[in-house]
Amino acid sequence: MSQATSKPETGLFQATISRFSVRDAGTLIGLIVIMAVFAILVPGFLSERNLLNILQQSSINACLALGMTLVIISGGIDLSVGPTAALSAVLTATLLVIGIPAPVAIAVGLAMGAACGLFNGFMVAIVGLQPFIVTLGTLSTFRALALIYTGGNPVLGIPDDFRAIFNGSIFGVPTPVVIVGLVAFVAWAVLKKTPFGEYLLAVGGNEEAAHIAGVPIARTKIAAYAISGTLAALAAMILIGRLGAAEPILGNLWELDAIAAAAIGGASLMGGKGSVVGTILGAIILGAMRNGLTLMNVQSFYQLLATGLIILAAMLIDRATRGRE
Repeated sequence: MSQATSKPETGLFQATISRFSVRDAGTLIGLIVIMAVFAILVPGFLSERNLLNILQQSSINACLALGMTLVIISGGIDLSVGPTAALSAVLTATLLVIGIPAPVAIAVGLAMGAACGLFNGFMVAIVGLQPFIVTLGTLSTFRALALIYTGGNPVLGIPDDFRAIFNGSIFGVPTPVVIVGLVAFVAWAVLKKTPFGEYLLAVGGNEEAAHIAGVPIARTKIAAYAISGTLAALAAMILIGRLGAAEPILGNLWELDAIAAAAIGGASLMGGKGSVVGTILGAIILGAMRNGLTLMNVQSFYQLLATGLIILAAMLIDRATRGRE
């Protein structure tokens, strides 16, 4: 009996991998086209230094977008990642300034991000509120808490030992890029190789069927939001390590960039579909485009226009690659 059922399950798994690979290929094509265009228009765009700069600039959004992807796959959305990052950042910075060791401050900051995510997940999965409404409310709430905690002032004087963690390099690769690469690998393994990844896809694809199949829906959703909050806190630490200060207004509009990267990478806002590889490519697309336009001295409002157009183009490519599903 188990042998009879294993073939259809294997076939379904292979078909899913195939669809995701096609989406990732479409996103990769979009990235290659953008890189080629800027290579022609901007001398030195493909230099090693600038490519590493693009990856480093993209690391924060990639970190956020990985958490956002898991939430989107589960059928939710998290608009509060920016304020969550700000709240975690000012708490971590305050602890560092008063002399708390960096590992302890980092752990507390990550715990704050996880707590914000757990609250979102509880309100969505247990209370039963809509994800958009919940995270829209916590977007304002967490931002207000960060402002109240600091009195609206930045936290300055972050110690050099903390900054060294996020400003160094490993074999010539910036530390933030290495960190996000490791996070991406773990996220990929979780999504592809664990029951939790299957639960996320099942809940986002058809929650009623997942419930009948015995999937722990509430726990799955709560875990997705907790991961999103934790990665938002990690993204904040990468930024404050680079800047040497934490501001309560940190992370403004980060949620839009994270959603854009996930969507460009093939995540369906209807839930049930998404790709870690695609999300990373999506974040790099946004980073490369902004880097190229900045080097061309294009004004910021034209960059905003270009961002919108590239998102629409990438979504059209994704739509075409999904035509056979």
